[in-house]
Order: sequence, then structure tokens, then C-alpha cells
Amino acid sequence: MKKADRAKLILKLLNEIYPDTPVPLNHSNLFELLVAVLLSAQCTDIRVNKVTPKLFGKANNPYKMKKIPLDTIYNIVKPCGLAPKKSKAIKNLSSILVKNFNGEVPESFEELEKLPGVGHKTASVVMSQGFGHPAFPVDTHIHRLAQRWGLTNGKNVAQTEKDLKKLFPIKSWNKLHLQIIFYGREFCKARTCFGLTCKICNLCYPSRKKAIKTRKP
Repeated sequence: MKKADRAKLILKLLNEIYPDTPVPLNHSNLFELLVAVLLSAQCTDIRVNKVTPKLFGKANNPYKMKKIPLDTIYNIVKPCGLAPKKSKAIKNLSSILVKNFNGEVPESFEELEKLPGVGHKTASVVMSQGFGHPAFPVDTHIHRLAQRWGLTNGKNVAQTEKDLKKLFPIKSWNKLHLQIIFYGREFCKARTCFGLTCKICNLCYPSRKKAIKTRKP
């Protein structure tokens, strides 16, 4: 099966399995989404959703957040890991948003990626889930599954994103990246399947016998 044919099959199956794709991180505005995505680095969405109600209860916009003592932010976000770095980023980006953007989250990759603690993946999530612009944020699940499904060589996350954008229609990106994440969490986990047992792996490579070793991001 050619790569393009696998992509069409995968898109069809994922649309059947996940017709709805709710945003995993709880938020009520763009600032909360930005902070939640920042906190999700090397942390589960479930844990982030347990932490953010307390944080956003104290400050749900950059004007309030920049006034909160750094130690307070640190103690709240500590369960998410990387707390020293994340707490500083949250406080500093809040000050920048107030100073340079009238407290609004900028609607551009360039401006988002200039903010402390905001890399390309975080910016992609905000642009996609927050503003509705086409983007393809690649996390560990997407990077792993794209390799198991033969859609990329997995050289790095940037290459995986580039390869997936070539294979799938732009109108599918925002929904598809969530569908792949959901599928990876449910059926094609890091320590199971290994490219051998889940439905999509079997359909893409029915004669595959050897476990696939994937490159980590």
C-alpha cells in the first residue's frame, strides 16, 4: 500500500472512531488555553486539568497573573513537573501580554513563539484549538504513530509535522491531530502494539511480523 493510500485509510478510520474531538485541556479563554498547553509539556492532560482550576481561580487573565507572587504560581503548578521553568514562563509571559498586547493572546505563530516557554508545538495548539487556524501540533503520540504507520521516518518532530502536512488535506489538520492523539492513548500505546496489533497498524501493514522501534521526539 502506498503512503498516500495509507493516509486516506487512516483518515477514514479515525473519522469513524472519533467523529467528535473535544479539546483535552479545560479552559474558558485563550489565556487559560495558552497556560494550560504550556503546563502540559512532559505532563499528562489529566494532571494539568487537576492543577489549572486552582491556578485560574486566582488568575484567569494576564493582568491578574502577573501580580501573583512567583512562589505561589510555583507551588500550584509543581505537580505538572518542570515547575521552576514553567512558573517563571507563566509570570513573564503574562507581563509581556499586558505590556505589548493589551492583555490579549497574539494571533500569530511568530508572536506566540517569542513568548517565554512557548515553542512551536504550544503555538500550534493555540493557533489550532484557540483561533481555529490550520496547524498540526506534533506530540509524542503523533510522532510515534506516524512512524508505526509509515507516514514519516521520524527523524525529528519538525520532519514528522512536515510529512503529515503533505499527506493530509489542510482542512483535516485541526481535528486529525486530536484524533491521532486519542487513538494513540487508547489503541496504539507506547508500550503496546509496537506496530503489530492495533487495527490501523494491521490494516496498513498486514504482513508485518517485527515490532517497530520508533524514534523519540
